[in-house]
Formats: sequence, structure tokens, C-alpha cells
Amino acid sequence: MTQRIAFVTGAMGGLGTAICQAFANDGYKVVAAYHPQFDDKNAWLAEMEAAGYKDFICVAGDVSKLEDCQAMAAEAEAKAGPVDILVNNAGITRDKFFAKMEKDQWDAVINTNLTSLFNMSKQFSAKMAERGWGRIINISSVNGIKGQAGQTNYSAAKAGVIGFTKALAQEMAAKGVTVNAIAPGYVATKMVMAIREDILKGIVDTIPMKRLCKPEEIGGACSYIASELAAYMTGATLSINGGLYFQ
Repeated sequence: MTQRIAFVTGAMGGLGTAICQAFANDGYKVVAAYHPQFDDKNAWLAEMEAAGYKDFICVAGDVSKLEDCQAMAAEAEAKAGPVDILVNNAGITRDKFFAKMEKDQWDAVINTNLTSLFNMSKQFSAKMAERGWGRIINISSVNGIKGQAGQTNYSAAKAGVIGFTKALAQEMAAKGVTVNAIAPGYVATKMVMAIREDILKGIVDTIPMKRLCKPEEIGGACSYIASELAAYMTGATLSINGGLYFQ
């Protein structure tokens, strides 16, 4: 069987790292996309190599810019081959209560967290359909389902991710391409674990399971969705939030 190729945006963050590792464990060739302003690429690669992951292909670009996505896709295909699996994982926050939110804070989050799905999926979806096989996995959030004060921009973008997923899934279903979303709750990434201890405890106390999600649990969900076992699932949103919120 030909080796599958997976393209992951926001690959060098905590969640992206776990997704890249999960795909590598499954035997896929992984293209790790990162923002050009991310200055820890070499450290990340060294950390991955020390963990036994030596073959990641790295491409740099801003997912909010269509021309960057076109360039990253071309570079990925030149270095790795046709992309079979796309994970739209890149995301940012610019939290502020709506009364004080500035237009640039709204635009930055919408463009990075939602418009990026158009920019990246546009590069690969038609080619997947032509080959009759593909997986598009979009990372949403529990806050895109339930909303969150101080996150009108983020909640709107992540809700949009779910709508995008459902609509594109219908268009691609007969073409061998599935489109699904994952809506994580609070995940124990390095960024979250750096939150002040008392604040973090307050967050955990609101979660029925009384713990944070492990990044590898999201990686495992991506692994499942990309597999043949999930071939009949499309347009779905997997809520992985420890019982924090039920749809």
C-alpha cells in the first residue's frame, strides 16, 4: 500500500505535535506546517528527533493568507507527494469582552481560525476527490458549541468550523473524501499547564472528569478519523471534553 501523506497546520504547538506524532506512529509521512514567526522550529525538531520522530517535513506559512497556503501546498507536494490527509489545526486567541474588542482582534481570530479552512482545504480537496480518497479533519472547540464570555471572536470562528465541516462533507461524500471536526475541551498543552496553579485548578474543577484532556487523546482521535475504520463517518463533530458540555 502506498504511504499516506498527512499535512498538519499549527504543527509545532502542543496539540499539533501530538497529532503529528500520532500520524507518524501510524506510518504516515507527515508535513508539519508552522507560522514563519515561530522561532523554535529547530528546538522542536530536536525534541522530535530525541523522541524518535526524525522524518517530519516542515513548511512555513501564514494560514490566514491564501498565497502562503498555495506556496505551502506546492512545497509539500514537491517534497512529500500528493496530500491525502489535511488537519486544519492552526488557531489563535485574542480574548476580550465584546464591548472592548477591537476590529483587528476580531479579524485576526476569524482569519486564522476560520478563513484558514478555506485557504488550506482549497489546496487539497479537489485533488483528493480526483484520486477518490481523502480525509479533512478540522479542529473546532467546545467553546464553538457552547460559547464563552470574552471569546466572541473565537467562539464564532470555532462554530464556523463546524458549519464548514458539515457543508463540505456533503459536497465530498460521494467522492471518497470525508470531512469531520473535533471539538476539544481544555487540553493539557504546555501553554495551558503554564496557567497559574489556582486558576488551573478552578478550570479543572468545572470538568466532570476532574482532569484535562491529554494531547495524545486528540491525536488518537485524528488517527481514528484518518483510518479506514472511519470511512463511513463524515460531517461529524467529535466532542472530547471530559463531560464539560453535551451537544
